Amino acid sequence: MSTSTQAPKSLVEVAAADLQGEGVIFCPNPKMPLWCHHPRVFINVAETGEGRCPYCGTVYRLKDGEHVHGH
Repeated sequence: MSTSTQAPKSLVEVAAADLQGEGVIFCPNPKMPLWCHHPRVFINVAETGEGRCPYCGTVYRLKDGEHVHGH
């Protein structure tokens, strides 16, 4: 089964103001409990409106109505 069709373990909706640099968010995020931390990865959500962490499967999605400047 493809990972893109699997239901996410967790869904985090983010505002455009939460994004770093060129429209990326990092995982693990500060709200995650310490026991589930993994190496930090940067996930681009600006291009498609969402992205999935390759370590934990958390999906980060822009909130409805949010727009990333420059995209």
